[in-house]
Amino acid sequence: MRKDQFILPEGVTYLDGNSLGPLPKAAEARVAEMMRSEWGEMLITGWNKAGWMAQPAALGDRIGRLIGAPEGSVVLGDTLSVKVYQALASALELVPERKVVLSDTGNFPTDLYMAEGLIRSLGQGHALKTVAPDEVAEAIDETVAVLLITEVDYRTGRKHDMAALTARAHEVGAVVVWDLAHSAGAFEVDVTAVSAEFAVGCTYKYLNGGPGAPAFIYVRPDLADRVHPALSGWLGHDAPFAFEPSYRAGQGISRMRVGTPPVIQMAALEAALDIWDGVDMAELRARSIALTERFIAGVEALCPGVTLASPRDPESRGSQVSFRFEEGYAVMQALIARGVIGDFRAPDIMRFGFAPLYNDEADVDRAVEIMADILETRAWDRPEFKTKAAVT
Repeated sequence: MRKDQFILPEGVTYLDGNSLGPLPKAAEARVAEMMRSEWGEMLITGWNKAGWMAQPAALGDRIGRLIGAPEGSVVLGDTLSVKVYQALASALELVPERKVVLSDTGNFPTDLYMAEGLIRSLGQGHALKTVAPDEVAEAIDETVAVLLITEVDYRTGRKHDMAALTARAHEVGAVVVWDLAHSAGAFEVDVTAVSAEFAVGCTYKYLNGGPGAPAFIYVRPDLADRVHPALSGWLGHDAPFAFEPSYRAGQGISRMRVGTPPVIQMAALEAALDIWDGVDMAELRARSIALTERFIAGVEALCPGVTLASPRDPESRGSQVSFRFEEGYAVMQALIARGVIGDFRAPDIMRFGFAPLYNDEADVDRAVEIMADILETRAWDRPEFKTKAAVT
């Protein structure tokens, strides 16, 4: 429990770290220091003197520890959408004789959009096939080129069996791309143990890197010098400052770099990752399960009319709990107005994320108590709570 290391407004119960983690206290000072002492005093020499150019790999290694990746196999930069595109494009090149990209209907839309756009631009007869989340395993056959799966469903928190699906994909000769957006920092992940070819993820959710924090990409070490980056940016070049007229891929994971790294944002992420030093992921997962179980029990006991949308088995869900309610958006706005912050996903899902670094039993009990009161008194039934904002 490291609640004292985060800025959490007084009177607020924050249960939306699965969408945006709170501000680590050290990040504010670290960013200010970077801007003043590095950018301010070093100016452009900061790329060398302050090690800005090395940050994507250095921070990648720190994230690698949280996802079971060896040193030198993870790099940061760009957005998650870009990293999905990179990984999928490289994965398809590894199995050119196959044309099916298999995903599931619970996948985050941007992953599917990236797949659709890539397939369209390739023009080589590929097809995106989606099936229900519980039908993925049986849909993996010899026609599948790439299995593109987000481990935890962003709406319901349903957790795929990474080891089983990866093994099944490998049995039929398919390549796997795992999206760890709702996994990294939520529970134990081991991409090495399952021998996944690719993994991607973001750093602004459970890793608390801040809005717009850079994404990461993992490539299995034995493939890192074989894959061809579809987005051949200058920082993925073997010698960026040689300014050669043609692209020559860099060594290993460095070739998956694209554009100039977001140095200010990485300063915030660096401070956020300091909090993870010494965290036992097995203990964190046990705490997460205890909190989510307590929340489910409390809501089901005191909040009639809501329906659990997440798997009841804690081993089958990530570190979030979702409930369905016809007026879920309005209820969530009423909760936020009372200082309990979760979020909403169409058409009727209220999402609550639990991050044991800063959430505790008091947060759970307060959220249950306030939601019960809102439902009993129909406090949600007001026009201002039913007006949809741009971000839900």
